[in-house]
Amino acid sequence: MNRIVEVQDVTRVYQMGKTSVHALNGVSFSIKQGDFTTIMGSSGSGKSTLLNMIGCLDKPTSGIVRINGVDIQKVNDDELTYIRRNNIGFIFQQFNLIPTLTALENVEIPMIFNRIPPKQRQKKALKLLEDASLDPEYATHKPNELSGGQQQRVAIARALANDPPIILADEPTGNLDSKTGKGVMELLSSLNKQGKTLIVVTHDPQISEYSHNTIRLQDGEVVNEGD
Repeated sequence: MNRIVEVQDVTRVYQMGKTSVHALNGVSFSIKQGDFTTIMGSSGSGKSTLLNMIGCLDKPTSGIVRINGVDIQKVNDDELTYIRRNNIGFIFQQFNLIPTLTALENVEIPMIFNRIPPKQRQKKALKLLEDASLDPEYATHKPNELSGGQQQRVAIARALANDPPIILADEPTGNLDSKTGKGVMELLSSLNKQGKTLIVVTHDPQISEYSHNTIRLQDGEVVNEGD
């Protein structure tokens, strides 16, 4: 299988006044298309920084990050936005739904940026919500009218709106009870079985049971990588 994500000797240094903070120190690994990978580590280990690199939200200080073969250091901001919009779907712990929009409208947003016609994007959004096991009656509800589990299902449907090959999930069950969290993980696992590449950042060891591979970070370095 193709290597859909490649990280080679990546460092990320932030300047805090006169102090240099090394968030990542020589991190290297690759993820094959169709893999389900968890990235684990304690707070401050570099998980979020690494996710930002893979998600094309930030660039490394040094080293190489390739997404679908493209070195993100060598493209301009417009090209980076295109890569992010068409290759990556994001799922967040806080859901990040727009509170003034309905569930259906939240799912439609990524398709608006890709200039999908209104009727076509509404039809697709309804299908994505159905696939995410959200009852159709909730499609017209706003986020504050939905439970945490329902909001996360809307967020998953939104992440799939432009049919990206890679899904990045940052603590996707962090705000959910154990039963609801299990349902969300089973949904993510089913997406992986359908061919999506899943990369999940978590501190919960139970989530790694769903994955094929676990990358463990400590103080910005990979300390363990294996099945």
